[in-house]
Amino acid sequence: MALTMLSFWLLLLALLSVSLTVQAKPENDDDLYSFVTLPGIRAVKYNVKYHGDGRDRVSPGHIFVAPYGQLTPEPPTKQYLPDQVGPCIYDDNGVLVWAGAAMFDNRNTFDFRAVNSISDGPHLSFVVGLEYDGSDRGFGVVLNNKFEVAHQIPMRADLGAFDIHEFNILDDGKTALSINYRSHSKVLEEFGRPSEASYVLSGGFAQIDLPTGEITHVWDSFDQISLSESVHVGPTTPASAPPGWDYMHPNSIDVNEAGDYLMSMRFTNTIYLISPDGHIIWRLGGANSDFTQDFTFSKQHDAKFIHSNGTHHTISFLNNASDEESNDEPVSSCLFVDVDSIAMTATVVRRYNRPDGALTRLRGNAQLLPNDNLLAGWSSAGYFTESSPEGDLLFSGAFASERYSTYRAYKFEFTGRPANPPDLLSFVWGTDPDPVTSDLTTTIYVSWNGATDVAGWNFYARGAYDSDRVFIGNVTKTDFETMYIARGYLSWISAEAYDAEGNVLSESLIHQTTLPAQWESAGFKGASLGRLLPDDPETLYSAKSDSEAGAEADNANANPDVGDPHMAALAALVRDLQGTVQLILFLMVLLALSLLAAAGGGLYAFFRRGRGKYARLPGKEEEVPLDRM
Repeated sequence: MALTMLSFWLLLLALLSVSLTVQAKPENDDDLYSFVTLPGIRAVKYNVKYHGDGRDRVSPGHIFVAPYGQLTPEPPTKQYLPDQVGPCIYDDNGVLVWAGAAMFDNRNTFDFRAVNSISDGPHLSFVVGLEYDGSDRGFGVVLNNKFEVAHQIPMRADLGAFDIHEFNILDDGKTALSINYRSHSKVLEEFGRPSEASYVLSGGFAQIDLPTGEITHVWDSFDQISLSESVHVGPTTPASAPPGWDYMHPNSIDVNEAGDYLMSMRFTNTIYLISPDGHIIWRLGGANSDFTQDFTFSKQHDAKFIHSNGTHHTISFLNNASDEESNDEPVSSCLFVDVDSIAMTATVVRRYNRPDGALTRLRGNAQLLPNDNLLAGWSSAGYFTESSPEGDLLFSGAFASERYSTYRAYKFEFTGRPANPPDLLSFVWGTDPDPVTSDLTTTIYVSWNGATDVAGWNFYARGAYDSDRVFIGNVTKTDFETMYIARGYLSWISAEAYDAEGNVLSESLIHQTTLPAQWESAGFKGASLGRLLPDDPETLYSAKSDSEAGAEADNANANPDVGDPHMAALAALVRDLQGTVQLILFLMVLLALSLLAAAGGGLYAFFRRGRGKYARLPGKEEEVPLDRM
């Protein structure tokens, strides 16, 4: 019995050990970027695909997403966490252009998009989510195209947190709309429980003046949308303490030129048109729809005006058709709907089913692009698709990791001009410093976080920090970070970004090349020679052979080297000094040989003298008198 119990506990311990081992196993990080110049950035990679002739038919622009791992804020930790979440821009090949996680300490961000309506140039906007402990309830952010904060707007205290669903900057560039949730106590008379009350969350919106951050208009649904419209709560739902039932769940807000507001409520399956004075003009969808419809939708997101003239409206939205608990249709879709408020009919004019046939149970958006294509953000794993007006799938993408989602995905044309210079690091590698057989090379890494139109990089070296730069080559930019390998040990390095027309955009700071800390153990032959001296770039790059120049051009797309008269004079002086040093060394060697010869002659004469005094060698038994020695 004791043996059986012992075996049981040993088996249990083994299983527990295996379980803990599995739980502690770290995730593979191949799905994350890793950079030499910006080691703190570990943004998720994007896999994109063009379908058919899609590359010729897509709308130009960059992809705007804000990856996050979990929706709720994570508690602070003493562990080092790289920048993985937050606003990110990718190009049309899925290559990272900008990672903004470091700006707000790796906090979740939402509704990240480009804004081209603000008067002084392109901008970016997004919502920074609340802090873990509630000490910061979130805020809206507007950046200029230098990635500097132009506006940081908190929500007014009585309106709760700055909600993550929407930060919609309007076409005037001066006004923004945001969602509000507000907690109220409500008697449950509608549910036949007149003696009972519950806290509920009403839905509303705030209109914000961007230059001042002031709230100029507020609307709340508390007295206008009844509990009976909700599909999320019912007569038997237990009463709730604060904050209360989320019985409507507003998730988007837009406004037309007449000042009427279009608002989506996910848990009533309804899109509402609200007048400037606050009354509900009509309901589309849900149990109390005012329209005859040729379609159904539910749990929708991102209702927006496409066209509106007072009596006829075209709107777009994502029909999730499901939530975490139920399915209403087999596939999610993006819908464009014509709403006739005279005939009171609503008709689908475009339908885009999710191409993989799946359901988007949470989040998502539908964006009409300038060329009339549709960009659909399906949220989970960052999945997005771009389709033609006819419904042809042209372009799709998803994060390389399913561990991340994005609330929305957008596509915009945007030009980023970071205020910070490019980041650059350089390292020397090799084992043989001999001038004839040297294998030393300088490896250069450069990136410019946020620059959207860098076509390539020019690289320069200097003999000293304050000397003139020498062109050592260039290379086409193909990724977020570019690597270039230059011949020789080059000590002071800089790089220059240029666009497709050859215009210089910016230049990095001058960086001193790093030497390997353990060079001797790696086989460096010059470790015993003392301090290694860098090569003179003017000498190295103006005197190279045609074959060397051709090899470098093939390897790095290098331009012809550009000479510098000052550096040439310095190089000539160095060569003269090298000749003088060689002459002195020759004379010193000659003198040493002469001294050795003289010493050898003296020794020879000494031994010759000894041989003249000895007539024969004494025998073992003979005693040699001292005077004969």
